[in-house]
Amino acid sequence: MENNGFEKIVDQLCDLTKNSDLYHLPLHEMDLPSTGELQKLIDIFREILFPGYFGDSKIRQETITYIIGARLHRAYTILQKQINRGFCFFCNDLPEKCGDCKEQSVSIAREFITRLPVIKQKLALDASAAYNGDPANPHISEAIFCYPSLTAMTYYRIANELALLGVLLIPRIITEIAHSITGIDIHPSAKIGEGFFIDHGTGVVIGETTIIGNNVRLYQGVTLGAKSFPLNSDGHPVKGIQRHPIVEDNVIIYANATILGRVTIGRGAVIGGNVWVSEDVAPGTRVVLKLTT
Repeated sequence: MENNGFEKIVDQLCDLTKNSDLYHLPLHEMDLPSTGELQKLIDIFREILFPGYFGDSKIRQETITYIIGARLHRAYTILQKQINRGFCFFCNDLPEKCGDCKEQSVSIAREFITRLPVIKQKLALDASAAYNGDPANPHISEAIFCYPSLTAMTYYRIANELALLGVLLIPRIITEIAHSITGIDIHPSAKIGEGFFIDHGTGVVIGETTIIGNNVRLYQGVTLGAKSFPLNSDGHPVKGIQRHPIVEDNVIIYANATILGRVTIGRGAVIGGNVWVSEDVAPGTRVVLKLTT
C-alpha cells in the first residue's frame, strides 16, 4: 500500500475511537442488524398486508393462500434472525448464554406473526381515514399506493408491535427507514389509535411518549415534541419520563403547529396552522394564530 503519510491520522482516529461509544465491539461473532434485510422484511410484510398492491401483482384468489403462506415463512426467518442480532448488539453475556437470546428471538418472532391480522385491521382503518379525509383522493387504492402517511404508518405499526414485545434496536431502525423515505418521523414507542391520517406528511414529528387517540388528523410540519426534560447528576437527560403530548379522539392539527410537553389536547379540538401550544387545550376548543396589523 502506498505510504501517504497517513499513519499519524490513523493513530489519532484509533485513539479517539478506543474506549468510546464510537466503536462497537461485536461479540459472539454475531453480525450487526442489517438495514437491507429489514427493508426486505418490510417489503415482504407489505406484500402480505396489501396483497396485489405490492410484490406479485398477478396474485389470484386461487393462489393467495399459497403465496401469503410462503411470504410469511420467509418473513419469519428474516425477522427472528434480525431480532437476535438486535439483542446481541447490546449483549455482554458470556458466549454460553447466546442460546437464551436465540430462543427469545424465535418466541418473539412467532408472537409477532400472530399479531399481523390486528396490524392489518389497523392499517385498513388508516387507509379509510386517508380516503375519507382527503377530497383529492378518488379511491382508497390511491392512499395505499401513493400516500406517505400510509407508508409511514405501515412501518410504524410493525415497529410498534415489535417494541411492545421488547425487541431492541430493530423497531427504531424500521421507523428511521420510513423517516428517510417519507419525511415523517414517528418514534416506534409512541401510541397511536385507529383511523390515523397525516395529510401531505413531510416534516411531521411524533415523539416517544406521545399518545394519540382515534380518528386524529395531522397536516405537514406538525411537531408533537418535548418542551424540556430533567437532567441526571451526570448532566444527561433522564430517560423514560412522560414528556410528549396526549392528543385525544377526533382532533385536527393543521400545518406547522408545534405542541410541546405533557399537555392534553382535548377530544374534538382543532389546532390551527403555525400555532405554538404548551398548555392543555379543552375539548372542542379551536386554537388559531391571531394576526395583528
